[in-house]
This record gives sequence, C-alpha cells and structure tokens, in this order.
Amino acid sequence: MLDERSYMRTPPKQYWSMTTILLISLVACFALQALVGPQAERLLGLSVQGLKEGKIYQLLTFQFLHGGLWHLVGNLLGLYFFGHAVEELLGGKSMLKLYLLSGTIGGLIQVGLGFFIPRLGGGVVGASAGVFGLIAAFATLAPTQQITMLVFFVLPVTFQAKMLLVVEGVVSLVGLLWDKGNIAHAAHLGGMLTGIAFVRWASRPEAESWRPYERSPVEVFRAARNARRKPAVQEEEVSPGEFISREVDPILDKISAHGIHSLTDSERRV
Repeated sequence: MLDERSYMRTPPKQYWSMTTILLISLVACFALQALVGPQAERLLGLSVQGLKEGKIYQLLTFQFLHGGLWHLVGNLLGLYFFGHAVEELLGGKSMLKLYLLSGTIGGLIQVGLGFFIPRLGGGVVGASAGVFGLIAAFATLAPTQQITMLVFFVLPVTFQAKMLLVVEGVVSLVGLLWDKGNIAHAAHLGGMLTGIAFVRWASRPEAESWRPYERSPVEVFRAARNARRKPAVQEEEVSPGEFISREVDPILDKISAHGIHSLTDSERRV
C-alpha cells in the first residue's frame, strides 16, 4: 500500500532549524560571557599562546564569543539571512559542518599568520569566519541571486550575490595588508575560501550530481517540480505499484539521504 511507504507518512515536525539553534547558542554564550567577564575571553578565545599551550578547544570555543554587542548583532544578521538560505540548499547537517569548518580554518589562518606578523597575533573571538563561509557558499551556489542590503541601515542597494563575495574578499584582503585594527581579516578570508571549497567539492556526493556553478537553486527546484508533474514514459508495460517500487523508491531514498542536488538528470526526469 502507498500509505505504508516512508515518503507517504507525515514527517516529524521540526520546530527549530539548525540556523535558529546556532542563533540562540550565540546569544546564550554572549550572555554567559558577560557574566563571567574578561576571564572567558582569555580562557576560550583563540590565541597563538593558547595553541602553544595545547588549548586546541579554542578553535571551537572562540566562535561563540564576541567582542561586544554590535559585533554580535552583525554576525547574528549574517547568520540569520545566509544561514537559512544555505541550510535550505545543503541541509542542516551540511550547513553546520560548513559553518564550524569555516570558523576553524579561518581561525587557524589568523593565528598562523600571527606567528610571522606580530600585529595579527592578538586574540580572536567571534563567529565572523563561519558567517563569511556561509556568504561564500551562498554566492557559489547562487551567484546571480539578487540581494538587497541596507547601507547604514537606511539606503537599499541591490546586487548579485557574487558581487557581495568579491567586495567582501577585496575588503578583507586590503584590511589584512594595511589595517592595524582589531578585525580578524585573515580569518574572514579563510572562512570565505573554505565556503567556496566546501560547496565545490565536499558537498557533492556524486560526480554526476548538481554542480552549483552550472545551475542555480531556482533551476534545480523547477526541474524537480516539472519532473514530478511529467513522469518519464515507461518503455514497458508495468503496474503502477511495480513502477513506484522499482523506479521511484530508490530515487526518494537517495533524496532523503543526500538531498535533491545529488540526483542525475535521468533520475530527475523520473
């Protein structure tokens, strides 16, 4: 019976997305950081000295600390908009892997350069590297997607996602070379490079799967919708139940395991 198949059952309701969980976690950690005081940043913030002392956990914990309220707000906004978008395209688990990996690699690059460039050797806190990884991933997945941002929270400016990536990259590179402030530009660049690499290689389960730089998310979703409306013509006479069992079930299992972007062209037509 069709109602016995897994894809016909009502899936359990998911109350919180992975992005929402991360947002709540960042706010909660900021509140705890304010209660503990400067000691939290000295213990959990990422630093050259900390890694020398074997505090490897700092590569994770620094991503949940912030240097102030506006630092937190900026990262929350970036995570809210780009986290939800990337999560829809890659799934919650892949989005979380991308976010944490971007933060970790970005932090490593920042402190690594700190060994050779003293002005970059200060402590690092913040989710910026992870957020920049999400921005880069989204711009790679949907380079022509129109984005509207409010400059100074007043002036709306619309441009393509790939332009945002270019601007962010140039600003970070210039800041890395000349800025003497307390912004971790190297971590931002590391996060962006990780986001691009993750989308192009790590997030594709099969060689024939959807290549993000060749098809936009809108095209993928439209193709999937049309495939459902126009099933492939059967070359032989088989019963509907047999066709579903033989042709449709394996594809639905594949979507459940790897996402719709893992399907080949022939599977999308079915």
